[in-house]
Amino acid sequence: MQFGAGPSRRCAKEIWKPSLYLRRRGRGFSSTAIKRKEKDIQAAIPINRTRNIGIIAHIDAGKTTTTERMLFYSGHTRRIGDVDDGSTVTDFLPAERARGITIQSAAISFHWPLLPKENGLDARTERTETNAPTSSSQVSHNINLIDTPGHADFTFEVLRSLRILDGAICILDGVAGVEAQTEKVWHQAANYNIPKIIYVNKLDREGAAFGNTVKDIASRLHAWPAVCQIPWWDGGKGRFTGIGDAVRLRALRWPEHGDGKAVKVIDLDELSNIEPGLAQEIKKARTALIEQLSEHDEQMVEKFLEYDADHLAISPADVIASLRRCVLSGSSNIVPVFAGASFRNIGIQPLLDAVVDLLPSPDEIPDPAIRIGSTSSKLGDLLSGRLVLDHPESQGKSKRATKLPQGLNNGVVANLEACALAFKVVNDPRRGVLVYVRVYSGSINSNATLFNTNLQVSERAPRLLKMYASDAVDVPTIAQGQIGVILGLKHARTGDTLISYTGANPKKAPPSPLNTLQLRPIEVPPPVFFASIEPHSLGEEKAVATALAFLLREDPSLQLSVDEDSGQTLLSGMGELHLEIAKDRLLVDLKCKATMGEIEIGYRECILQPSPSEEVISDREIAGRRSKAGCIASVKPFHPDQVFDTPSNKDEYLIHQDGNLISISIMEPPDPSDSSKSISDTDLSGTPVSHLNTQILQTALKNGALAALARGINHPYALHGTHVSLTLHPTTHLFDTDSPPSALSSAARLATRAALQSSARLAGTSLMEPVMNVIISVDEASLGAVVHDLSASRDGQIISLDDADVISAVSPNQTREDLPLIDLRKVYAPPDPFGVSSPSGEAGGQQVAGDRTRQRSITARVPLKEMVGYLKYLRSLTAGRGTFVMGFERFERVMGLREKALLKDLSGY
Repeated sequence: MQFGAGPSRRCAKEIWKPSLYLRRRGRGFSSTAIKRKEKDIQAAIPINRTRNIGIIAHIDAGKTTTTERMLFYSGHTRRIGDVDDGSTVTDFLPAERARGITIQSAAISFHWPLLPKENGLDARTERTETNAPTSSSQVSHNINLIDTPGHADFTFEVLRSLRILDGAICILDGVAGVEAQTEKVWHQAANYNIPKIIYVNKLDREGAAFGNTVKDIASRLHAWPAVCQIPWWDGGKGRFTGIGDAVRLRALRWPEHGDGKAVKVIDLDELSNIEPGLAQEIKKARTALIEQLSEHDEQMVEKFLEYDADHLAISPADVIASLRRCVLSGSSNIVPVFAGASFRNIGIQPLLDAVVDLLPSPDEIPDPAIRIGSTSSKLGDLLSGRLVLDHPESQGKSKRATKLPQGLNNGVVANLEACALAFKVVNDPRRGVLVYVRVYSGSINSNATLFNTNLQVSERAPRLLKMYASDAVDVPTIAQGQIGVILGLKHARTGDTLISYTGANPKKAPPSPLNTLQLRPIEVPPPVFFASIEPHSLGEEKAVATALAFLLREDPSLQLSVDEDSGQTLLSGMGELHLEIAKDRLLVDLKCKATMGEIEIGYRECILQPSPSEEVISDREIAGRRSKAGCIASVKPFHPDQVFDTPSNKDEYLIHQDGNLISISIMEPPDPSDSSKSISDTDLSGTPVSHLNTQILQTALKNGALAALARGINHPYALHGTHVSLTLHPTTHLFDTDSPPSALSSAARLATRAALQSSARLAGTSLMEPVMNVIISVDEASLGAVVHDLSASRDGQIISLDDADVISAVSPNQTREDLPLIDLRKVYAPPDPFGVSSPSGEAGGQQVAGDRTRQRSITARVPLKEMVGYLKYLRSLTAGRGTFVMGFERFERVMGLREKALLKDLSGY
């Protein structure tokens, strides 16, 4: 049979074979003729036949293996790549192939079903479209697929990829079930309201338990699993050989040791003679699926009554349409579940059909979030003129919310040709810097001028590409909803917003407010590891600096700083593996001649007592010009989780950044004759601040305070948990043209530094260490040893000990009470041939309490220092079966014996 052709009525003797077109496509991945044809058809495919999807999962769940099969069956490769051999298409970096893991997200485009043969559509497809509303998988769709990393160190890589996805495939290991990192990325995808389907992989392995995995989905991911496929084991307990399709009421069987192209299709009547148990279970699965859809979809209830309450009589097209409505609505919390074994080439084609049938196109997703100035809204509101903006007047008058005027909408927004998000920057050794973009409105044309709203610079887009992992096709335009690559941009970074605007001088920015437009801004988590970088010689410093600048442009989760005492350059990252990969990229890929020191933990320093106010007047000459300004500063301890109130004084300005709080007050109005007026209400002309406005004053003071907080008093670590209060008297601290913003920043830095030193003299300072939220999955037999090791040897705090049916990870913005409760008695799960499970549809479905192989989840807070190299130790405690994932939670003060030991380690004596 051919997948993507709707419900099949062929008998079991018919075998689906690859078409002649597929065999021709298989001659080579980079055939010029094929690329030319794909470019022509790409332009003809409308937006409703485009799918931007990603694959998310725990490490080693089979993401890259599944992607390789998708490329093979869609005709884009002639052979199946293997992760162990390092021959995969998407893992093309040398470090990825050497380690056998995905390090950076890879974008690839292909078509499913196979590309039409003539004029973009064949005759069969045309009749289908005009005569009958059937499965959308009969028509060729363009699929842009993002293969994401699964390692916890690269969570930020997953986050920046999730922003541009319209749908996701979550892959689960059929043996391990729902794992810790799966829960983490699941909740991250939920924060972006991404529709998801689940693919249970590795069902060919010993101990695979599809039924228990389905119950894991309900209990740990808090979603209603809609079982669309069930596994087919020979004789009920033999080799995994195929799947039972509850939607189309059929069974699919793959020959053993085949390449997966030939699939035997068996209808339900014939299956009753071959495998009566499987046929009966398919009927149960279909009944449970219809019942579940009826609870969330009124149209399914009508169909159910129309067919006289016969669960099996409802057509597959009606079931697919109902599933699609439930998946796209989001409120139903239904997630379709599919089965397969990617390594054995089983279940991939039906999964591709599900991507086309169930996941949304770009025009079906919610409006993307934007930030324009200080206003957060939706992109559609901006384009339609409904956006309400906060307009700060030029002289600092109070803000007032006004609707975007219609004239401004016609004159400014109407000239917005395109709006895109640069979600990834890659250095290709052959082509140079590649900037991956997702276009949200309009289209980007070749040679168009793009304005970067983050950097406030304009640059041309000389070439546009459509990427197939490491291979590319030139295209004239990237249309709305599509993912493409811009070649030749010199400044764009990961996360920047790019807009194309007509009617303006290319060298100038678009008019306000479009020059501040930002798409889906993302917060970079703080780095917790760092390592020093030393060039081999003075002549290599420039090359190393250029390479480091590119690394930061490519990966914003890396941070660069310079130690003031030693002058060393420090590179900070999210984890040990993260920095090791950065080292490989720097020394091997970018060929820098430098030495990278040992990876160390990034501690912080905190003050213990408030300081008195310190007033500093900075008066010095810079480049032959006098620079003079003053400032008053005081500091006190501040808990980063503390909720701070909105300042009562309208001239006070609060900044919460890097775990510190900065408050800026302008206490004396420029006009002493009217003390009721604030600096923001007064005309600044003729005053000591005639060349400055409020925003410039606040920014200069803030930059000075941040510079002072970047290094501690007694240790070479940044300060954390510090509240800095800056006070400015314009008449005494500003000296007309002798007080540029740089002088004010210098005064703020010196005053803040003096206040910090005063606090340190009064009560000293203390070190703070990063504390991680750790989730460990172990079996019952190893639970006691792991818990004892965490609490007794690693100073960990045990938060919870959960069974497999209790959620062990929640999203940062949710608590356990916020998540929906799923009644496991209403969850259908087929019986498993291995292990002990309850019959399908019954409550529980868990292993007996005394089973020492039952999976347990430990949630704990542990200092990062104690988690370095923990994986090897965990595997020794659990006989290789334990896994863990951790994420940064907060910095905590080090006290007692731990502080003495830490100071000894840091000082070396």
